[in-house]
Amino acid sequence: MRTLIVFILVGLGAQLVDGALGMAFGVTATTLLLFSGIAAAQASFAVHLAEVGTTLASGLSHWKFHNVDWKIVVRLGVPGAVGAFAGATFLSRLSTESATPWTTAILLVIGIYLLIRFGFGLGNAPALALNQEQQQKTGFLVPLGVVGGFVDASGGGGWGPITTSTLLSSGKTTPRRVIGSVSASEFLVSLAASIGFLLGLSDQLAEMGWIVLGLLAGGVLAAPIAAWLVTRISPIVLGTFVGGLLVITNLFKFSDIFEVHGAIVGIVLAAVALLTVVLGVGAWRRARTTGAEDSADTGGPGVADASTIPEPALTEK
Repeated sequence: MRTLIVFILVGLGAQLVDGALGMAFGVTATTLLLFSGIAAAQASFAVHLAEVGTTLASGLSHWKFHNVDWKIVVRLGVPGAVGAFAGATFLSRLSTESATPWTTAILLVIGIYLLIRFGFGLGNAPALALNQEQQQKTGFLVPLGVVGGFVDASGGGGWGPITTSTLLSSGKTTPRRVIGSVSASEFLVSLAASIGFLLGLSDQLAEMGWIVLGLLAGGVLAAPIAAWLVTRISPIVLGTFVGGLLVITNLFKFSDIFEVHGAIVGIVLAAVALLTVVLGVGAWRRARTTGAEDSADTGGPGVADASTIPEPALTEK
């Protein structure tokens, strides 16, 4: 029972992050599972099994609200599924000793990316109207999907940070349709990754039950809280602190893997924590400035700039 509660808390925390940012359920859940002692392949397996259900529900919801561009879903999701299957097969064939450093390294890079992107305000896409959208090229979507799917499966997460951020930065598709299309295509990625893991780790499926159940339960419990949270905390502020948390936890995991201990590790972790706080305060000030400008322009309460982060009600689950 205690173990189930731990996994529920992991799912709850990951969904709070994903509900507010439109990304990072996988990387947050996998990081927390690794930190709790779960092997890398098992953690990624459990997360993707849980995401088969959550991404299906999310994709259907986005489709209902007309947020899905099916051309993007096909051209991004099918290659993403191929990459995810390859990534899951690759990870499931590695030994625990080999898989953990690989997964930790990917999560660390994603954490650094989120910290820089949100902390420094980089990669913000311009706001577009639906009639201003431009066609995304197949030659751009296919390799993006393959890379995103492979990293997502082998690293335990990363589909949202890689594909959503790249598409937003291209400025060709409205944020709401980027999030909706990426969310719908993630179902294919999660399903393909789960099949890949089943082929390589079928003997461990029974052990995954409690983890998957906990992640699903926690995600369901957190969904309404996340919807409320995004109305109270700016996504760019939350994204900055999430990036810092991923960097700190995975640096700590690296120090444990390579048995590096002592004052140096403490100094590095303290420096990252201080940097996160500084960047978080800067992000908070930018969010307040943006909110004040929006309030002055519209005569209403200040809200987060749509070019900075997708609309809260349309975030990816």
